[in-house]
Amino acid sequence: QVQLVESGGGLVQAGGSLRLSCSASGSIFSTNPMGWYRQAPGKQRELVARISSGGRTNNADSAKGRFAISRDNAKNTVYLQMNSLKPEDTAVYYCNIELVGRTYWGQGTQVTVSS
Repeated sequence: QVQLVESGGGLVQAGGSLRLSCSASGSIFSTNPMGWYRQAPGKQRELVARISSGGRTNNADSAKGRFAISRDNAKNTVYLQMNSLKPEDTAVYYCNIELVGRTYWGQGTQVTVSS
């Protein structure tokens, strides 16, 4: 099986920063794309950022200029550096990894930004 373990979520004041980490384990390879999604109450899960095996990234418009995704292929780990956080960033953040035929998700970690 494939498992994703996240860390780094929490409560932060507006304008602050958080760094989320997610490590994948199991039958995986370092070439798999990984990403971060989030889901706020009453809303659908949405893409925050995604990074390919080659290091190409794709950020949601709401995250551009503030969030940065990166990965350490040797550790099968993806990071999300979040700066200049806003209350509207409050959500449960999920990491994922895209394998052939299936996408695996982490358990989600709560990020709360106070005003």
